Amino acid sequence: MKGTYRCILPVLVAAALGCGASRRGDAAVFADAARTDPRGQPYVIGVSDVVRVTVWKDASLSADVAVLPDGTIILPLVGAVPAAGTTAAGLQAKVAEKLAAFTKDPVVTVSVAEVNSYRFTVAGNVEHPGMFASKYFVTISQAIALAGGPNRYADTADVVLVRGDRRISIDYDGILSGKSPEQDIVVLAGDALRVP
Repeated sequence: MKGTYRCILPVLVAAALGCGASRRGDAAVFADAARTDPRGQPYVIGVSDVVRVTVWKDASLSADVAVLPDGTIILPLVGAVPAAGTTAAGLQAKVAEKLAAFTKDPVVTVSVAEVNSYRFTVAGNVEHPGMFASKYFVTISQAIALAGGPNRYADTADVVLVRGDRRISIDYDGILSGKSPEQDIVVLAGDALRVP
């Protein structure tokens, strides 16, 4: 029996250390998420968003256009303009540059008319799992609320946020109790939340 405990003890210690290392790594993610919160930065245009391009004193060159799957928009006279991955100000400069070849000193305004590219997934033990879209950025707790909240089988102390190839442990109970408010980070487009 003693031999069994000797074999198990190193495994338990390694697991505990590994979990601690993971939590420390997640703390860096939470700090980075607070610094780079997208709600305080210019919106980055994505595929399926609709942008409004207005050319002053030329209604024929103005249009509301959707960003195509290849990331471009198609405008009268100038054709395809790369839009995905840029801000409204960046797109405005690109459109003005293209129009300068056809008209003298074009005055261009670009705004985002519809946000359609912000989508994320909430899966697992929630009332209504699935893919969700929102017109504004939501936090972890808001995303889970959109999915109807945890169901009675959920283990809310061990929610996982999958962002690219990274898995981030989230203490949802800590968020709700106010013990871990820093973990209630903004869900980014393409993120997936898993409630075990």
